[in-house]
Amino acid sequence: MAKVKTTFVCQQCGASSPAFLGRCPSCEAWSTMIETIDERRNPAIAAVRPHAERPQPLTVLGASVLKRIPVPIVELDRVLGGGLVPGTLVLIGGDPGIGKSTLVLQAAAALANDRGPVLYVSAEESAQQIRLRADRLGIISDQVLVMSSTDLDAIVATASSLAPALLIVDSIQTVSVDDISSAAGSVSQVRECTSRLMQWGKSRDIPVFIIGHVTKEGAIAGPRVLEHMVDAVLYLEGERHGHFRVLRAVKNRFGSTDEVGVFEMAESGLREVRNPSEAFLAERHGHATGSSVAVTVEGTRPILVEVQALTSQSAFGLPRRSANGFDAGRLQLLVAVLQKRVGLALAGQDIYANVVGGMRIGEPAADLAVALAIASSFRDRPVDTDLVAVGEIGLSGELRSVSQIDRRLGEASRLGFSKAVIPASAARRGTVDIAGLSVQRADTVGEAIEISITDS
Repeated sequence: MAKVKTTFVCQQCGASSPAFLGRCPSCEAWSTMIETIDERRNPAIAAVRPHAERPQPLTVLGASVLKRIPVPIVELDRVLGGGLVPGTLVLIGGDPGIGKSTLVLQAAAALANDRGPVLYVSAEESAQQIRLRADRLGIISDQVLVMSSTDLDAIVATASSLAPALLIVDSIQTVSVDDISSAAGSVSQVRECTSRLMQWGKSRDIPVFIIGHVTKEGAIAGPRVLEHMVDAVLYLEGERHGHFRVLRAVKNRFGSTDEVGVFEMAESGLREVRNPSEAFLAERHGHATGSSVAVTVEGTRPILVEVQALTSQSAFGLPRRSANGFDAGRLQLLVAVLQKRVGLALAGQDIYANVVGGMRIGEPAADLAVALAIASSFRDRPVDTDLVAVGEIGLSGELRSVSQIDRRLGEASRLGFSKAVIPASAARRGTVDIAGLSVQRADTVGEAIEISITDS
């Protein structure tokens, strides 16, 4: 048998110690000694260790087709890359109260009806609390098995006896193993529990969902190696008191990380939003100043979102620049371009930018829409209500083309928009003529502002 021994290893230099030290004796760094499990093999067992597998040329290896397990929740299935791969380990993170447990419980019920029993392990709530949530969501299924435990060994033993179609652990920071003396949620406990769940799931081709807490900065709490160990990392984003939730993959070994799933929080749980563009634009006030429409592409589908901006005279010497759903550094850059290249006197203005609906835009294709919203608010004149804006803004004030311009404009036309302003360089690179859509070309952001903002 293997002899289990715990040691403390420095995460910076790798120095080890049999006892905990607040300061590493090698690199002299503070609070870097982490408790780890050291398994030493019996010499008799090591002597009969099987030979290592012989390496083979890549061209000789046969191609294998992944047989995915389809998830009945379409938006979740999309983010996973078309279903669950057997044996995959998925980490789901998000702010407290955002709907992580609700989402996985709905997924458990939907998958149990198609694939068989699903084991839901709650280490934070009692089984009765899970039942109350299921009643609120309208979930009635004998195939969803609920277990309340914080002992990982007991969880793995129960899962091995049941052989469920899916194992859910809520959450990874509250389970522990007896081999490590530190408390649940510590770096060593989280890493060891995740490693054992990964080995168990892959050895039996059973997918595993684990829920993780997040820090104040929005990152998943625990060691960074946790995200490297799992096969997929999903984040559930959105305003806690808002209607919409966006599920985004930041890592996916079996699919794209560009796809997003959009949900709406209702009394009966998370409801899929099949057409996010219509949902995000449903409450748009057409003639309001400081509002424009951007077309962003998330994975395989374009999504139209409303971008709002507000400028007001600053009461202090240092004006504020605040962005929600948009990179704050990018907002500073656009304000500087509008000041220098367009001549807008924004130096003494507080400027706030917001992407409506809880969406987060990371691509520069939304630059032009944000600039139009700022100029509209500053001039107190609305942007044309039937117009969408697509384009990246350079430091010289020029408009640069973006990818998939045809698909973006096609989605805008489908939703009833009749005008679009795009970079002139995009028109020169290819055909962007869309039926029913009047496309205006502009070389600079100043030209785009004059085209887009109405006189009334």
